[in-house]
Amino acid sequence: MRVVHGSVMKVTIVEVAQAAGVSIATVDRVLNNRPGVKARTFNLVLEAARRIGYVTDSDHQTAQRKFFEPVKLKFILPVGTNQFSRTLHDNILSLAKGREGIDVQVTPLDSINPELLTREIRNLGPDIQGLGIVALDHPSVREAIRALAPRNIKVVTLVSDIHQVSRIAYVGIDNRAAGRLAGYLVRRFLGTNDNGKVALFTGSLAYRGHEEREMGFRNILSEESPSLQVIQLREIMDDEDRAYDEASSLLDAHPDVLAIYNVGAGTPGIAKALKERNLQHKIVLVGHEATPSARELLLDGTLDAVIDQNPRVEAREALNILESAVRNQQVEVHPPRLQVIFKENIPEH
Repeated sequence: MRVVHGSVMKVTIVEVAQAAGVSIATVDRVLNNRPGVKARTFNLVLEAARRIGYVTDSDHQTAQRKFFEPVKLKFILPVGTNQFSRTLHDNILSLAKGREGIDVQVTPLDSINPELLTREIRNLGPDIQGLGIVALDHPSVREAIRALAPRNIKVVTLVSDIHQVSRIAYVGIDNRAAGRLAGYLVRRFLGTNDNGKVALFTGSLAYRGHEEREMGFRNILSEESPSLQVIQLREIMDDEDRAYDEASSLLDAHPDVLAIYNVGAGTPGIAKALKERNLQHKIVLVGHEATPSARELLLDGTLDAVIDQNPRVEAREALNILESAVRNQQVEVHPPRLQVIFKENIPEH
């Protein structure tokens, strides 16, 4: 405030901008805690606002504390033998290390287990402000997430979504579209040989994302290749050893299968079973994620195509969204794109 001829006149945002030597838009971003402001500019504007009476000393100190205090985030990921989850885990840590203003913990789980995930969510420390999880669509997990709302903990789901909970965003691909894309690829690889059996493997139907991929796959085959019979959906829990056992059992029972679509991880186990029977170039195999092992299988022709989502993009987006939400800044979501990888277009990284 300033006094002119005995009356009090209110300081305006224009005067703050003039005092700080910045634009009105920059002042607006600082005073309303919006993204896109560097620390030096934040301090410059806030000090000018305090100096000419636009904010009080107390407001100045509170705003500084909120801006510079690290945001504490936690991620819970089912890693096990899942190479994609391991890469996502590593990308979250490496990107977080290069950023100021966030403190990130990542807890890897050894298996797809709703009880274990529920326990980790319920045991979040009192200082955690944001949580990123690969969500299992299970009643106990949903209740654990709902219990975070009174604590104002922001939640982002990655890779697989969960509905009817207070999550602020889902970071991942359209899984139903991914399943339809897999079905399209299988049809194209089989060509006119579209009268026979197709096998379907899934990580866990507790993942909504895996369920959606299965639905998309079945839908496009029923619409466009009804003579293809989907046999024996097998749940392999994203585990390579279990994938090998299930694939071996399937191939022994159905040696005439034409194609296999693996919805989740564990493709190296399926490939091992195919190679043992010299079927690696006879049965179409479509999977997900351009992991190191998938690259090798593409190169030797065992794997015909993978549908990829970029774990680095997902890690970056999850960090951006959670930090912005905790700081009450505008949240922008940029979902990763579906990409089909063949032998001839394997990406560099």
